[in-house]
Order: sequence, then C-alpha cells, then structure tokens
Amino acid sequence: MFEDLQKTIVEGNDEESLSLTNKYLKDGKKPDELLKEGLLPGMNVVGARFKAYDMYLPEVIMSANAMKKAMEILKPLLLESKASSMGKILIATIEGDMHDIGKNLVSMMLEGAGFEIVDLGVDVPIFKIVEEAVRNKVDIVAISAMLTTTMLAMEPAIKEIKKSDAKIKIMVGGAPITIEFAEKIAADGFAPDSLRAVDLAKNLLNIKG
Repeated sequence: MFEDLQKTIVEGNDEESLSLTNKYLKDGKKPDELLKEGLLPGMNVVGARFKAYDMYLPEVIMSANAMKKAMEILKPLLLESKASSMGKILIATIEGDMHDIGKNLVSMMLEGAGFEIVDLGVDVPIFKIVEEAVRNKVDIVAISAMLTTTMLAMEPAIKEIKKSDAKIKIMVGGAPITIEFAEKIAADGFAPDSLRAVDLAKNLLNIKG
C-alpha cells in the first residue's frame, strides 16, 4: 500500500518522504501503519542492499535522513497513540570522545526500526550512563567510542551497568572496536555499522523479523 513511501526512503528523498507522510496522515492513515508498512520496509531494503554492497554509506545516510524527516512528524503521534515500542535503548559516546556522526546514524536507524531512544550525546561520563540507564529503565545501553584512548572507558562502564541491573544488555561500536575487544570487556554484542546495530538490538531482545 505504501510502496511510494518505501521508495522515498530507499532513494533518500527527504522532502518527498515528508510530503507523503503528511499526505497519508491527512487521508486518515494511522501513524503506526506508515511506520510498519512504509518506512521500516524501506529501511529493510536499504539494509539488505548495504550488506550486499549495492549501497554505500553516503546513500545510507541519505536514507536515514529521509526516515528522520518522516519520523519527526510521526513520533509525537505514535507516542500519543501509545503504539508499542520494540524496546528502550540508551545511546551515548563515552567520556572524552566528541565524535557523534556514527552514534547519530545508529540512533536514527534504531528509532526508525521502532525502538524508543534515549540519546545522551557525546563525552558522557560513566556515572551518567549508569544513572540514566537505571532511571529510564532501558532494555539496552549502546556505547560508542571512536578513539583507541576512549574505548578503554567502555570496560568500567560495562562493569558498573552490570552491577546496577544485570537485565540491561550492552552493545558497543565505533571505529577501533572489534568483536574480540567486545568479548574481552564482557559486552553483550558488537555491531560494526548502524544497520547491523539494528539486527543486534533485535537479537539481544529476541525480536523476530
């Protein structure tokens, strides 16, 4: 039904995605229908093409921006209608690190996939990550680091989170992070890019599809 909306996401056309979202809402379509049958299938195509090397990062960013434009309209309506969330994820770049492009892209992708996001931004102290994770009752904490110096703060952060609430899953990512490092610091998962971060979050919460 929403193939044209899906197409705007795949093509990264943010103006058209916004225009079609408003049109469908005016026509009486439900916000969760647009998300589940239009935007998410579009991002699924982007994800599949990216993994198959048929799309590249700049194109993925354009698609994410098209999704973001539509979500700016849909998000308050979804909250109003209390549409079910896939889960709540806190995301942050670890203290001492000011990089945010990768974190922002992961945040957009997760939100587009239906997760509720608590974004603490960059240069976030360990105590604040733990405090906000517990206060917001999140299901997952996603920590990013882009420097070999700041990635070392991930291990104490994970230890503190696990002390406070063992039910919170922890995923890590960033340029210098490897699966071996993630396992060494006892993270629950590692994603090398934003699209695989969505798959990882679903796997950690046993969400199918």
